[in-house]
Amino acid sequence: MKLEGAVAIVTGSATGVGAACARRFAQRGARVVVNYSRSAREAEETAADCRAAGVDVVLVQADVSDDAACRRLVAAAVERWGRLDVLVNNAAVTRKSDPFDLDTLSAADFQDVFAVNVVGPYQMVRAAVPAMRAGGGGAIVNVSSTSAFTGGGSSIAYTSSKGALNAMTLALARTLAPEIRVNAVCPGVIDTRWMRDVLGAETYAALEQRIAQTAPMGRVARPDDVADAVLWLAEGSDYVTGELLSVDGGIRLSGGLRKAAPRN
Repeated sequence: MKLEGAVAIVTGSATGVGAACARRFAQRGARVVVNYSRSAREAEETAADCRAAGVDVVLVQADVSDDAACRRLVAAAVERWGRLDVLVNNAAVTRKSDPFDLDTLSAADFQDVFAVNVVGPYQMVRAAVPAMRAGGGGAIVNVSSTSAFTGGGSSIAYTSSKGALNAMTLALARTLAPEIRVNAVCPGVIDTRWMRDVLGAETYAALEQRIAQTAPMGRVARPDDVADAVLWLAEGSDYVTGELLSVDGGIRLSGGLRKAAPRN
C-alpha cells in the first residue's frame, strides 16, 4: 500500500501513540481522521500538525464503545474523501487496581475496559470493512500491549483486554484476508501522558529507571517508536497479516522487569 493520497482513521489520536500515528500518516501524504473522546484541545493540535504536513484532516469526537459513533467515524471519512484505506485501533482505557487484591476490580470495571479495548475495535472494523472492500482492500492495525504476553500491566482487566484484542487480531486476519490485512503492535512501557497518569509520577520514574538498566535498548518507548511500527504494518508489506509485533526495546530478552511474588 502507498499512503500518498490514502485515507486513514486513527482512534484515540489526540495524544500519545495515536497522535504520533496520525502525524506519521500525514507526513506520508495520507488524509487523516483524527478522533478523540475528551481531549478536544489536544486533538485540535494534532489535526493542525497533520494539516501542516499538507493533507486534509477531519476531526471527529466519538467514543468507540458506542457502535453508532464508530459508524459515524467511518462515514466521516467516506463522505469527505470517498474511501477508507487504513484503520488504526488505538483508543484504550484502563482501571488501575491492585493485582494482589482481586476485590479491587468489579464486573463493571471489566465491562467498561472491554467495551473500549475489545468491543470498540471490533465495532470499528465492522464499520470499516465495507468501505475498504469497496476500495479494493485495506490495512488494520490494532494497538495492543506486551502485557498480554507477560501478565503485567495496570490491571488484570486491562491485561485481559489486550489478550482478547490479540486473539481477535488473529481471527480477523483469517476472516478478512486477502483483501484486508489485520495486524497488531504490542508496545511495552511508553513515555506518554496517559501512562504517567495511570502509573503515577513516582512509579513511572522507577519503572523508567529499571528499563534503562535492563532493556537491551536502554530506554522506554517513545510514541514515534510505536507509530513507526504501525506505519510499517500499514504500508511496508502487503504479505504480512495476523502478526503480533512486540515494540518493547527487547525487554523480553532479559526476562522482563520483575517477577511478581505473592504478598504476605
